Amino acid sequence: MLSLADKVGPSHYQKDSDNLEAVNMKVTLPVDNSPRLLEDSVERALNEVSDRWSFLLLREAFFGVRRFDQFQRAIGVSPNILTDRLKKLVSAGIFERRRYSDHPPRNEYHLTVKGLDLYPAIVALMRWGDRWLNNSSEPPLTLVHKKCGNDSQPRLVCDCCGEEVAARDMTWRVRASLE
Repeated sequence: MLSLADKVGPSHYQKDSDNLEAVNMKVTLPVDNSPRLLEDSVERALNEVSDRWSFLLLREAFFGVRRFDQFQRAIGVSPNILTDRLKKLVSAGIFERRRYSDHPPRNEYHLTVKGLDLYPAIVALMRWGDRWLNNSSEPPLTLVHKKCGNDSQPRLVCDCCGEEVAARDMTWRVRASLE
């Protein structure tokens, strides 16, 4: 029978008084007995934008909403929750505050490059909602590609071969430096 160290490799764990201790990362063995990181990029991303209000703020920012009162009207959130989420998103580097009025002091909230990189995640959620939660035959919103002017349904493709990919088309490996 293989030990945990045999299954995940010796560099992840070290033998110390017959106890296995994590050296480089925390690893778990799921049902298929393949090592997985306990904290990966999905978990870290969710720590930054894990709640409904944050996702709705991102959606509105992609629609061009920038000001506190506009966000509040668009998503119907209370001022204290909105203040909290904007502070969190600014602190995470997803939004940046830009002053547009000194008297009274007022700020706009602009997506940073880090924030703009969340667009594919927002589109993926939208497409999933269109497929599984839509009550009509047509989605409530159609994306239009500015460059060509056509309706678009962005898709996930392999950056090497250009083929569309789905969950069953992919596998994974732990970064070599963590092995």
